Amino acid sequence: MARNLEEAIAQAGSPVKLLWESQTPPAVVPRLVQEFTNWRDEQLAWRRTAVLYDQSHHMADLNIKGPDALKLISSLAVNSMATFPVDMAKQFIAVNHDGHVIGDNILFHLDEDEYQAVGIPPSINWLHYHAETGGYDVQIWRDDNSLVRKGDPVLYRYQIQGPGALDVIRDATGQEPPKLRFFHMTRFTIAGKEVRALRHGMAGEPGFEIWGPWEDNDAVHSAILEAGRAHGLVQVGGRAYHTNALESGWLPRPLPAIYTDERLADYRRWLKGNAYETISPLGGSFHSPNIEDYYFTPDELDYGRIVAFDHDFIGREALERRAADRAGARRKVTFVWNGEDTAKAYGSMFHPGPGAKFINLPMALYDTFHFDRVEANGKTVGLSTWTGYSANERAILSLGVVEPEFAEPGTEITLVWGEDTPSSKLQVEDHVQVKIRVTVQPAPLVEKARTVYRANA
Repeated sequence: MARNLEEAIAQAGSPVKLLWESQTPPAVVPRLVQEFTNWRDEQLAWRRTAVLYDQSHHMADLNIKGPDALKLISSLAVNSMATFPVDMAKQFIAVNHDGHVIGDNILFHLDEDEYQAVGIPPSINWLHYHAETGGYDVQIWRDDNSLVRKGDPVLYRYQIQGPGALDVIRDATGQEPPKLRFFHMTRFTIAGKEVRALRHGMAGEPGFEIWGPWEDNDAVHSAILEAGRAHGLVQVGGRAYHTNALESGWLPRPLPAIYTDERLADYRRWLKGNAYETISPLGGSFHSPNIEDYYFTPDELDYGRIVAFDHDFIGREALERRAADRAGARRKVTFVWNGEDTAKAYGSMFHPGPGAKFINLPMALYDTFHFDRVEANGKTVGLSTWTGYSANERAILSLGVVEPEFAEPGTEITLVWGEDTPSSKLQVEDHVQVKIRVTVQPAPLVEKARTVYRANA
């Protein structure tokens, strides 16, 4: 078995072959109940009443503390860290030397010279590597997700979201929720326990993300559920959880741009043979032998508006060169799948012979890094990634990028579903490709999410 990512690529013959033939199941939310009621009602609740998302188990935490903590963070972040007071959070976005996205996470400024990065592994690993190898005066501790760690998490983490979220917070804390700006932090007392809280929102609805030591989890969780009874609070299970990004417009899993650059060879050797970046499966109707064809730039993911050249960071020169051509970048959009075409593809399983690739519900992904071709007049004009069903929109939605001339809302183009370069992935059955009409819409799809997020970015 390969000891690290670099060896795994060499053994497979290329990064694409390594990931395309990975036998690892797609990433899911571990340890969490899959459905508390049913995933349709759980989706509906985040727009109608209030929901409780349990985020304690599927993300990694990296705590960074020391005199050089902000220096480390700023050297890797494309966005400015010049104004980053205690009790505020920022989205941390990292790119490689050529300006392609490695990943993102939420970065919390907890105390003087202390920060915590929370997210999926690619950007956490990037920060961790540089903290260990860059000569920075920092101390770190890390808590991986519940698939990796043994025992309980260090911290519980929940989000209370939806139109009734502030009512739940009011009853759980016994006081009026503070009026905070988006991504600013405060402290609550719930069930006699001090709770840290971030003003946040999913799919544009108001709410808070809260966290504290795991030993307080049962008391805080029970108090929230009790406070939520009067307000229709619904717990969201693992099946529905990942679908909230379809409505909020955040593209959760860009392929980390780390697989070929010789300047990153030491990093690839640092990443273990069982690292997320080594074993996660790649799939979809888009297939290229060149792994760089799967990379995104910040502009393509709508991060170009927060790139700041007020500091030195890895990838700055590449992004400066690219800044003049931002208008030509592919645009992040929502693809709304045609109901008739989707129903025909789904219904093909009830007829003899191979049908369309199975469309799992509510999340349709059969891999961790997913890329489908989006075509116009037989030419590939975009890529579709995060894919699933929204009970709120009564449609399959997917997030992706498209060439600027096809990005106008209402434009109808075609998505290709299923693999035309068959893989040995265990979750890929014998199937035929199908073409499904999709309508281009904004990302976020929900107007409230577009206005709230942009106003507070």
